[in-house]
Amino acid sequence: MIVYTVGTFDLLHVGHVALLNHCKTLGDVLAVGVASDEVVNLYKPNVPVVPLDQRVEMLQALSCVDIVRPYYELEYVSGCKAVNADIFVIGEDWGTKPHNLDVDAYFREMGKEIAQVRYNPRTSSTKIKQMVLAQSRARGRLNEMHSQGVISRLQQNLEVSA
Repeated sequence: MIVYTVGTFDLLHVGHVALLNHCKTLGDVLAVGVASDEVVNLYKPNVPVVPLDQRVEMLQALSCVDIVRPYYELEYVSGCKAVNADIFVIGEDWGTKPHNLDVDAYFREMGKEIAQVRYNPRTSSTKIKQMVLAQSRARGRLNEMHSQGVISRLQQNLEVSA
């Protein structure tokens, strides 16, 4: 059985690894479709932080992944056909847009399975990006305070009160 799933896989994290390990338990071969930057830009506000070729390379390094296939159009049927997928794994945020409905209809017509999974609540690429931005902003404020002499005055106050 060939299992196929798709995604951006930007900032590869433990949630991605858990998803891919789970997908691998559903069949013998795990194929992963990776959205190009242009495709991601069609459904997310920003392009990925990590370039496509590096996202592909990271996924290829995972022992649970057998096939990595970039895709350059927002449709999934051609990828399912290319890898001869028996099971297509979707996330909990799967919608009703034409590209979602097309693959759903294809799998029903072929008598194949679509498996829906829940995402790992521990982290996400978005949460990681938000944390990095928050830390960057905090560091920027700290650098601004340092340049204004606030830090050295705080250090002097601590030394005097010690």
